[in-house]
Amino acid sequence: MPSDVHEIDRAVALLQAGELVAFPTETVYGLGADAANPTAVGRIFAAKGRPADHPLIVHLPADGYLDRWAREIPAVAWELAEAFWPGPLTLILKRAPAVSSAITGGQDSVGLRVPAHPLALALLRAYARAGGGVDGMSGIAAPSANRFGRISPTEAAHVRDELGDAVGLILDGGRCPVGIESTILDLTPAAGLPPRLLRPGRVTPEQIRMVIGVLPEIVGHQGDDGTPRVSGSLAAHYAPTTPLLLVTPERLAEAIERLRCSRRRCAVLCHSELPDDGAALAVRRLPSDPRGYARTLYAALRDLDRAATDLILVEEIPATPAWAAVADRLRRAAAGAGRNGEAATPR
Repeated sequence: MPSDVHEIDRAVALLQAGELVAFPTETVYGLGADAANPTAVGRIFAAKGRPADHPLIVHLPADGYLDRWAREIPAVAWELAEAFWPGPLTLILKRAPAVSSAITGGQDSVGLRVPAHPLALALLRAYARAGGGVDGMSGIAAPSANRFGRISPTEAAHVRDELGDAVGLILDGGRCPVGIESTILDLTPAAGLPPRLLRPGRVTPEQIRMVIGVLPEIVGHQGDDGTPRVSGSLAAHYAPTTPLLLVTPERLAEAIERLRCSRRRCAVLCHSELPDDGAALAVRRLPSDPRGYARTLYAALRDLDRAATDLILVEEIPATPAWAAVADRLRRAAAGAGRNGEAATPR
């Protein structure tokens, strides 16, 4: 991990100039711009090919910056920040008047978090010390550093491969230790109503309940008018270019054999041992626990996507709460995978 001050100083200078900097968080690599600079934020959307109505998450140097970006902050927000920040929890709050609509996708709310990765924190704090932002509103807007809808990057090499010269600097902090995006919790419901879980992640509903005394309501990702409430809100997301099919453990060997008989090349992503994987062109076996699986999921999907196969078969994971965040990513990856809408079936 680059720890020398020169790299951080260079990143700060680029951000102040309105350029893009990719940096690691504990979840995935982010594509960062000064969140108080609408022109710089626009460069994020251009580099990713991201629709303008998809809101961004603002990364803060500390929870003390929360009230510079949000208004009417409920007490539970401070409780959750104390419990989980720095860490993989994004809070949706009513935005402060000075927050640009370029960040929020035109909504009256804003997503905020303090990341736990030491390099991300070093960058955010250095940017704040250098006077980054406007009127004390220092923060870095940073969605995942990949093309819109594709597999999130968990290593610096993934960012280089996908975005190349669109990024002024990539800070290399090694592989992201969590590996999937943050939990997103909406704290804007009216008083007396529970918070709403808009995206599952490492921080679970039960962990949230233990802090605030109530389970969040698990709801969809879109507003009443169909606009996306949060990042990663489409049914198809986190997707490889190769078609992907989820298969039950009991039918995985059969599916591989059917593909072999039809002379279609397949890759396999599994968490249990295959009786015979000789018919698969590439196999990635991930840890059988949800945290270990999540940590290695996106890198494995990228490897299999490069294997030049006709189909990626993914062994379905256990249908338990502990696996909910991983299940969400796999379901969206399957929906978005493939070129030209090719059907992902083991014919």
